[in-house]
Amino acid sequence: MGADISKGVKFGLWYDFRNPPPWRRPYDSLYAEVFEQIVWGEQHGFDYVWLSEHHFSEDGYSPSMFPIAGAIGALTERIRIGTALTLLPFHHPVRIAEDGATVDVISGGRFELGAGIGYRPEEFAAFGVDVSERGGRTSESLEIIRRLWEGESVTFKGKFYDIQNVRITPGPIQKPRPPLWAGGFTPPAVKRAAHLTDGYCGIAPNSLKQSYDLFLSECRRLGKPPTQKMTAGGLFWIIPAEDPEKSWAEAADHVIYQIAAYCKWTETAGEKMFPAPRTHEELRETGLLQVVDVDTCIRLIRDYINEMQLTHFYTWTIPPGLPVSWAQAHLELFANKVIPAFR
Repeated sequence: MGADISKGVKFGLWYDFRNPPPWRRPYDSLYAEVFEQIVWGEQHGFDYVWLSEHHFSEDGYSPSMFPIAGAIGALTERIRIGTALTLLPFHHPVRIAEDGATVDVISGGRFELGAGIGYRPEEFAAFGVDVSERGGRTSESLEIIRRLWEGESVTFKGKFYDIQNVRITPGPIQKPRPPLWAGGFTPPAVKRAAHLTDGYCGIAPNSLKQSYDLFLSECRRLGKPPTQKMTAGGLFWIIPAEDPEKSWAEAADHVIYQIAAYCKWTETAGEKMFPAPRTHEELRETGLLQVVDVDTCIRLIRDYINEMQLTHFYTWTIPPGLPVSWAQAHLELFANKVIPAFR
């Protein structure tokens, strides 16, 4: 068995603000309750809150993370705010640099940008971006954002972006700049993270260890010590509960809904994951929804952190459509009994 690196890992909450039609409630109430929960999480040992982006989803999957990040920054004092992930091909890099710097100012220097390339064809069509350009656009954007955040007056002429003598004000609080992350599971995406960012983040329904191994080996090849890099990830759903069977049954239909949406999206993009579970029995067979006692939760998380060599761990906080309050008892167990096991 390898060394236990789990001590001191950073724990995060992860939200997408989904509001599915079968369980729809007022959006303003949903957002307000999530913000309240994030404030509570900051006060009870959570280190990060991660935000996620998609567009044109019938359940309102958060399409605009920077206003959300700014609101969180204004409501909190310590918790760090990251995007997992900003879909860079749909945004101009100068706009992202300005928005990210503004969130960093609002939060007093707590913003981190995670970049992804996107995969849903309807999103690329709506933004008028060719899907074949996503990797190149993301790489160019990361270079431009980094240079702008480091205070340069940037002139850049690439295949996709041409900017002349641009300097952003205000700049970010963090020096030399806010941390940059990148995600994705293809070799080019993982290598992009090693070349252009400070960390690699990914969460998947299965254990894509080869992606993390490739990231660390690419860092070594580039002469960048892996110990100076960050790695973030987690299990889709790992929920500690006093009564695991009861909580599993309450969450199951909502998790089935979420998996079905991702399976539909990835299949449309030609990246089929696996058959979507339709029943509770099929969901159990996937092992994706893990609702367990505290000791089992600690063991599973520790094993995963050590397997992936993670510095940051996060998992979905609320299965879509469940009340925000449903997660609270589970978060209290996580904060009071799971997190302390890693301190």
